[in-house]
Amino acid sequence: MDSITQLTLGAAVGEAVLGRKVGNRAMLWGAIGGTLPDLDVFSHLVSDPMSGLAFHRAITHSFTYAVVTPLLLGWLISRLYDPVMRKHWWRDFGLAGAGLLTLLAIGALVMPMPDTTALKIALTVGGAMLFFPLVVGLREQIRNRPSTNDNTSWKGWTWLFFWAILTHPLLDACTTYGTQLFQPFASTRVSLNNISVADPLYTLPFLLFVLAALFMTRKSSRRRIINWLGIGLSSAYMLFTFYNKWRVDQIFEKSLHEHGITYNRMMTMPTILNNILWQGVAEGDTAYYRGMYSLLDTQPRVLEFDTIPKGHNLLAGHEGDRAMKIIAWFSDGYYNVLRRKDGALQINDLRFGGISDKLNDESDYVFKFIVEEKEGAWDAHESRETPPDMKKAWQELWRRVRGI
Repeated sequence: MDSITQLTLGAAVGEAVLGRKVGNRAMLWGAIGGTLPDLDVFSHLVSDPMSGLAFHRAITHSFTYAVVTPLLLGWLISRLYDPVMRKHWWRDFGLAGAGLLTLLAIGALVMPMPDTTALKIALTVGGAMLFFPLVVGLREQIRNRPSTNDNTSWKGWTWLFFWAILTHPLLDACTTYGTQLFQPFASTRVSLNNISVADPLYTLPFLLFVLAALFMTRKSSRRRIINWLGIGLSSAYMLFTFYNKWRVDQIFEKSLHEHGITYNRMMTMPTILNNILWQGVAEGDTAYYRGMYSLLDTQPRVLEFDTIPKGHNLLAGHEGDRAMKIIAWFSDGYYNVLRRKDGALQINDLRFGGISDKLNDESDYVFKFIVEEKEGAWDAHESRETPPDMKKAWQELWRRVRGI
């Protein structure tokens, strides 16, 4: 999900684990731990678009990372706040950093990219992740004063980072984008499709509870109660989205049958910023069938399905090119190909659909790639092109959310 949500979740988890022992430092390091996995976006600075796409939500969002990184960071932070061991902290920082870089390098080297690119990514992303401990470490070294009242054991800090980091990919796995939980052993993308990548009803109440707890004293019982209320409320909303997902799946399956549509597989997912308006995509032999349904619609059925030609034949002879294989894997095969007005080929990830309820134009698709030729093979890059009238598109989305 979005960075604010992950930061909030990490801070709440940090408070739940160590808030009573180390005060606001628990929220600080929990928020940092909850943010670390998404720093893999720095891979785009030193790689081609397809390598960056493949690396995002890979090793940094895996169970392996959630186990190894807390051990390294827990040990490092426990020594940082220890007035006796702090003098060795720079050596410890180097050892922990080497361990993290090794893990990232392994995760990058198993991805479909050149080895040199993989090593650049590991160094860049690892450097970004080590920035926060470095800054706090410098601050503590400059202050150079005892802080035994704000420290706990290696086990305590490790437990904090474990839950702050683990909850990040588990939450991301609930979105349509998908998460490679089993890296570096498998590149399977886990996506449960029950919540949008950004949902204010999940994030904003949660954030308010965390902020309220932040301004209470560490020993206050109300602080713990408020923090757990935020965790409980967000978890209840998440369960609500799973119920919506189950209900919507049944409605789409029934509607496809009523429309006489024969399909091989189907998926449903909420549209952006809400859990009320859902879209579904069913795959046939030569086309996809896309429909939309709002929980506020007067009838529990999809009234209309749009037919979207696959257009996979436009990639004939290049299906095995690296970029084409990555896009097919990333989209889980839910993609169509069209010829743009400028003559270029455009590949659209249909899992994300469009902002409005119709996909009439090449610019209507949310997640799309423009194909280009490089050294005899076909490559691609993500397009940020938006519909000409974004205001109208958002109005159409809001109209459908309300069941109109």
